[in-house]
Amino acid sequence: MAGRQRSPFIESRDGTRLHWRQWGRGAPVLFLHSWAMQTRMWDYQFAALAERGLRCIGFDRRGHGGSDPAAAGYDYDTLADDVAAVIDALDLGGLTLVGHSMGAGEIVRYLTRHGGSRVKRIALLAPTTPLLTRTEDNPDGFPAAALEAVRAQWRRDFPKWVADNTAPFFTPETSPALMKWGIDLLLEISLPVAIECNRAVAGTDFRAELGRIAVPTLLLHGDKDVSAPLALTGRPTAALIPGCTFKIYEGAPHGLMYTHMDRVNADLAAFAAG
Repeated sequence: MAGRQRSPFIESRDGTRLHWRQWGRGAPVLFLHSWAMQTRMWDYQFAALAERGLRCIGFDRRGHGGSDPAAAGYDYDTLADDVAAVIDALDLGGLTLVGHSMGAGEIVRYLTRHGGSRVKRIALLAPTTPLLTRTEDNPDGFPAAALEAVRAQWRRDFPKWVADNTAPFFTPETSPALMKWGIDLLLEISLPVAIECNRAVAGTDFRAELGRIAVPTLLLHGDKDVSAPLALTGRPTAALIPGCTFKIYEGAPHGLMYTHMDRVNADLAAFAAG
């Protein structure tokens, strides 16, 4: 472990305790997890990148994993403030930020809300930016009614919805054991928290913010992603970020950090090493 952990919790600005962990020594890499998951989803990246001389750090979003089950604060402004609380408490600098799915939006909002003085580079994996919901100027987005219909399914039987949507998150070659491991982490989420986070993911418009990112950016996205379709998310996000390095993984789904693990780990390690 890098250094001595005085406490496994960091207190956010509103008093919510955020559970965090780290592994390895070297330049710091802070991982932000997906919607409804927790930082343990990055176990395979922690193991691989620590062996390559990097200090891997992660924390559970409020209401997730070991963090406090906060009753509010699932908007991106508050979530970005939580990221800032972790970075400040650990006094991280020269930092690489890595986010998957919802975590990518937290990175964008952190940079535009708190600045990039502590951040050296960012990596966005299968981001849900810039905007998922259909509007007049975003005609390819998902209709708001369709998104609400999915949440209605969750209110009736969230585990069934997860089971029905497990296969598209992975590939046919993924072992049943690995799929079960990932889904078990997801099923630990509180349903009200999952719904509130989904509302933030679907309804937040990052288009004006992406052009303000001024740090080197790596974006990895699969062309078989049905959760965050490439044409709606990855392509426009990469086009809006100045100088973005954009890599499309052929055949990769939303869970590319598992299905294309070796390639993801190699790309992240090389990028974080600068």
